[in-house]
Amino acid sequence: MTHHLSLPLSKKTLLPLRAGDAIYLSGPLYTARDAAHIRLAAAVAAGTGLPLDLQDVTIFYTGPCPPKPGEPIGSLGPTTSQRMDPFVEMMFLQGMSAMIGKGDRSPHISTLCLTYGGVYFLGLGGAAALTASQVRHSTVVAYEDLGTEAIRRLEVENMLVFVGIDTLGQSLSEQEISKYRRTHL
Repeated sequence: MTHHLSLPLSKKTLLPLRAGDAIYLSGPLYTARDAAHIRLAAAVAAGTGLPLDLQDVTIFYTGPCPPKPGEPIGSLGPTTSQRMDPFVEMMFLQGMSAMIGKGDRSPHISTLCLTYGGVYFLGLGGAAALTASQVRHSTVVAYEDLGTEAIRRLEVENMLVFVGIDTLGQSLSEQEISKYRRTHL
């Protein structure tokens, strides 16, 4: 099934999505990779507060390239998601509703999606230029010193992703999802 969704995504919006569905996202989402997750976890542990409100936020595991003149962002594609697995529950507890990355997740991530009503989207690996063309605006919102791993707020328009793990904990592997990609690209 294909859905066109406006970001941010409430948990209620995620309920009808099923593993394998094609999703076109439009609106604001945030980037965060390894270094940013480590800092977010440290802030939560210290009780110092987060540099952004994570309520209903979608986190894109990516580190974009610098933009060409006149462009909002350089090429960006999803990074391997398993490196962020230790932080998923903490991020759900802070309000995150969905995450975008590539590759299969550790088995407990399906359980966390079921428990917290969240979704794991598979981004388009190998299509970094196409994904960049769907970004309308980019602003660093936290941890600027991390360079490409800084947290950015991206405004996207019709960014194609696929549901890799749904709110029922049902999942598709990266190999299984490749057949769905062929019908949408």
